Amino acid sequence: MKKLCILILLGLSFNATAQTPEEKGLEIANEADRRDTGFHDSTASMRMLLRNRQGEESTRDIRVRTLEVENDGDKSLTIFDSPADVKGTAFLSFTHKSGPDDQWLYLPALKRVKRISSRNKSGPFMGSEFAYEDLSSQEVEKYTYKYLRDESYDGADCYVIERDPVDKYSGYTRQVVWVDKAEYRPLKIVYYDRKNSLLKTLIFTDYRQFLDRYWRSHDMFMENHQTGKSTRLTWSNYIFKTGLTERDFDRNSLKRVR
Repeated sequence: MKKLCILILLGLSFNATAQTPEEKGLEIANEADRRDTGFHDSTASMRMLLRNRQGEESTRDIRVRTLEVENDGDKSLTIFDSPADVKGTAFLSFTHKSGPDDQWLYLPALKRVKRISSRNKSGPFMGSEFAYEDLSSQEVEKYTYKYLRDESYDGADCYVIERDPVDKYSGYTRQVVWVDKAEYRPLKIVYYDRKNSLLKTLIFTDYRQFLDRYWRSHDMFMENHQTGKSTRLTWSNYIFKTGLTERDFDRNSLKRVR
């Protein structure tokens, strides 16, 4: 029996050390995804604060609706309520686990729905430092992963992993993500452009828990290191399981959003 126990322990030790950085990185990403699955749908309000290199600021008030889709990525509808020049603008996004996402933008001034080409997913969203691809749900299958190290960040023990976009039209070569070990929430993401130069940093703070499970950051600050511009997203009024359905995310819903 003693010999059997030793063999089992040796086997467990071998399996633990046999995990590659790629396997461990994927394991961390899958666990983060598992913990955020099952919320069904949510609504929230968001204030977008844009700041240019000279420090000049402008704000936009936005509502966001999200629908979780079984065996695929989330659907989301983003509606601009102010200022007046963008009021009524709506952005509809269908994220997919594989292949390009489907995205449309409704511009009330033109009364026209514009399809966002997958080749333009790296473009800025409504003048912000967030790209269209940053606003898609971050499905595990969209990246390959590699565990880099353990590291403390902002007082939290974190895994630091690298994820590389699978889509050749992504604006990034790689992203480095700090994931807190306690709740598997992203605390910081550093983005590198297509030339592998430092591009942007996104900081998540003011996390709050809903339904005793789902964590949402209420403050997301994106700084563009190449332009000196920044965008802060301040979230409020989160409500989960509101009863939203596929019909609320129909392409025709873009023209009738209120």
